[in-house]
Amino acid sequence: MMNRYERIVYWSEDDQKWIVEVPELAGCMSDGKTPQEAIDNSDLVIAEWIETAKLLGRDIPVPKGRLIFA
Repeated sequence: MMNRYERIVYWSEDDQKWIVEVPELAGCMSDGKTPQEAIDNSDLVIAEWIETAKLLGRDIPVPKGRLIFA
């Protein structure tokens, strides 16, 4: 399930790292020295986000894939 969440990858000049945001999971972000490292790190962060949500009894959003904005 975690691989289906949309991820946005971008360079952060302030942090001097690649950042990955997972828009469907509030506050879920990772970073890395390379884009691939940031994406790989996001796998762990997504799993931890979901585990924490389960422990707290919170809803876990169903992955929608690519988000479309009008």
